Amino acid sequence: MTSFPTRPLPPARSGARLLVDALLGHGVIRAFGVPGESYLDVLDAMSDTEIDFVVCRHEGGAAMMAEASAKLTGRPGICFVTRGPGATNASAGVHVAQQDSTPMILFVGQIGRAMRGREAFQEVDYRAVFGTLAKWAVEIDDAARIPEILARAFRVATQGRPGPVVIALPEDMLADIVDVPDAPAFEPAETWPGLTDMMRLQKLLWNAERPLLMLGGSRWNEKAVAAVKRFAERFDLPVCVSFRRQMLFPADHACYAGDVGLGINPKLVKRLKAADLVILAGGRLGEVPSQGYSLFGIPDPGVDIVHVHADPDEIGRVFQPALAINASPQAFAAALEGVQPPQTLRWSDWRQEARADYRAWSDQPPANPGPVQMATLVHWLRSLPADTAICNGAGNFATWVHRFHHFRAYGSQLAPTSGSMGYGFPAAIAARRVHPERLAVAVCGDGDFLMTGQELATAVQHKIPVLVVVIDNGMYGTIRMHQEREFPTRVFGTSLVNPDFAAYAHAFGAFGARVERDEDFVPALDAALASGKPAVVHVRLDPEAITPTTTLSALREKSLGDRSVS
Repeated sequence: MTSFPTRPLPPARSGARLLVDALLGHGVIRAFGVPGESYLDVLDAMSDTEIDFVVCRHEGGAAMMAEASAKLTGRPGICFVTRGPGATNASAGVHVAQQDSTPMILFVGQIGRAMRGREAFQEVDYRAVFGTLAKWAVEIDDAARIPEILARAFRVATQGRPGPVVIALPEDMLADIVDVPDAPAFEPAETWPGLTDMMRLQKLLWNAERPLLMLGGSRWNEKAVAAVKRFAERFDLPVCVSFRRQMLFPADHACYAGDVGLGINPKLVKRLKAADLVILAGGRLGEVPSQGYSLFGIPDPGVDIVHVHADPDEIGRVFQPALAINASPQAFAAALEGVQPPQTLRWSDWRQEARADYRAWSDQPPANPGPVQMATLVHWLRSLPADTAICNGAGNFATWVHRFHHFRAYGSQLAPTSGSMGYGFPAAIAARRVHPERLAVAVCGDGDFLMTGQELATAVQHKIPVLVVVIDNGMYGTIRMHQEREFPTRVFGTSLVNPDFAAYAHAFGAFGARVERDEDFVPALDAALASGKPAVVHVRLDPEAITPTTTLSALREKSLGDRSVS
């Protein structure tokens, strides 16, 4: 009979202590959350450790902070919330993690096991509520299974296509005393491309005339980004990135051709359609990067696509590739070192033209109506260190950042591909907490900022000197833009009456400044950084400056003109 080595059992522990020990064993050093009576035992167990627990003011902000920290570290972001409304408030962050392919674990306090099925106070069936929103939703009924379930949760969150895991914790289970060993520390499995895959990729490149490399998705790191950069240089390839993944390739590199997102450069669209080989590494080619699924044919794209993804279920979901490579981005990037370029690179002019198109599209922000110019903000952002985290949520204001700011380093961008408003400010707080030596700047719209603006209290309490630039045009700008196009002159439900955001900042004990003239813009930004405090710079932008390419009046007039012609 075969005998297996066994580890000695640690002393009997409560479920809460077992949970916290499991987090420590898997390398967790930070968590975000809002306290609740349903997981008081966990808070008590955590108090004896070095875990940095960032106390937040709303569960949505806490979940977004956890998601942003995971984007920067590649390790699951950890968030704790209480049952019922606490969990549903956090669902916004879970949705971001799901659509952005970000590893995250949300722990939810739950009612006692004996009360289930009676609609007890704040009772929710978390498997049902999060079943389609998270990658996995589970409730732990037996404290002895905590090491097993947490080990699985870390793997589910990080392996294949990363995503969020939701774990419900019945409060009485957390008090149970059990004798079980800890699970070994996890390390996510990397899926490596086969030698045949890389030989076929090399053959496709050798036969190509107009190749293009597109980067997207998650599971990247600095080493992988550097390896892809070397590959692009050896092959003289034009490189683009998918929506809000601009930190995957430096914008100042001669191979960089732009981002495939909302408001894309029309010349990049033409180039993608003219390519005879598209290598998509890490991304999913979803609705936004595929331009509403119009870039290529479905299911036959009409062009050779090499799709590299860590999850085989994502390959060929919409567009059928000529070559499917099931590999994680880090493993694929490492394997690129063995791919050799042809003796003659036939596409150097193609790459140079792609670069010239990007420069013409992105180098100089145009003037906008009103006394404050968005170009001033963009030029100031460009002057910051390359590793500064530039964060944003959703809104037309983000167009200036995405199109005209030059992201130059991995970890320098935090933005939701899910298009979630309110994301930028919590993301910046997380970025500064994860990397306190680096700057973090959130660029927010007025409606966007007030989705999570109360987290200013979190930044002040924890002394996190994040800078928020609030672009205030007194409206939900993106929705107004669509409204003027579809229902010109019939404005309804999109106007906003805002506070003085500088005074709002002062009320929290933060730095605040108000900008109404362009000449005051840079001094206010510099003073905010120099304050050493969390800071809000309130920028009054002319409502006419709806996008970099049009005004609100012009949009309305065009819409009315189109209707009169039809």
